[in-house]
Amino acid sequence: MRVIPLGPDGLDELADYARLTDVALRRVTEPEGGLYIAESSKVITRAIAAGHVPRSVLLAEKWLAEMEPILADFPDVPVYVGDAATLEKLTGFHMHRGALAAMHRPELPDMAELIRDARRIVILEDIVDHTNVGAIFRAVAGLGADAVLVSPRCADPLYRRSVRVSMGTVLQVPWTRMPEWDDAREILSAAGFHVAALALDERAVTLDEFSANAPEKIALMLGSEGDGLSRQALHHADSTVIIPMLHGVDSLNVAAASAVALWELRIRD
Repeated sequence: MRVIPLGPDGLDELADYARLTDVALRRVTEPEGGLYIAESSKVITRAIAAGHVPRSVLLAEKWLAEMEPILADFPDVPVYVGDAATLEKLTGFHMHRGALAAMHRPELPDMAELIRDARRIVILEDIVDHTNVGAIFRAVAGLGADAVLVSPRCADPLYRRSVRVSMGTVLQVPWTRMPEWDDAREILSAAGFHVAALALDERAVTLDEFSANAPEKIALMLGSEGDGLSRQALHHADSTVIIPMLHGVDSLNVAAASAVALWELRIRD
């Protein structure tokens, strides 16, 4: 490995890792800079297995031996090594997961191509909490949906917290950003998808009723944590679906709701 020791003042070349806890800053600078941050050896391993390429690695010296086989195919990638205080000064937090890698952000696929052969997809409209995004991706991976579409204003699935909460499945599940609703609906219709909105609506059918006669190809729409799906999204839905609840509870957290719905709508053949 190309190991580069860090001193307390040798941080100028490490802008990729600076102020990682500043969410507002990172959500702009990471996509614009063509990078995302993978945290922990497990996530870095999954990123590399998915074909993503590291541009640098940051870690404490005690993690060198563990990272060496993971980075064996990238001998020219700089591996910056520092003590705990130096790393915390740079990143803004204590790196107890051992390693960070600045990864080159892969080019997102074309929406029509991504969903062409899919039977179950999930649409995330304007979900802003990175933890929820990551948890939904984990449900998608575990329960067998084929792809995820995220709206233009949805939180970045490759943000560090999303990747971590997803246990790296964000790096395995096919996904892309969709265009605005009018154009997106045309693409969904051309691919043969029935668009089902998970929303509180007096016209909605229950999830089990919908599942009993489930269309062959379903696009499950999930809305933002506060307001739910927009009027435009509901306008473009073919069905509105609710999860029946008890004891006066009207809804679940969006990530929990995604898991329930994906289980009920799983492919059974």
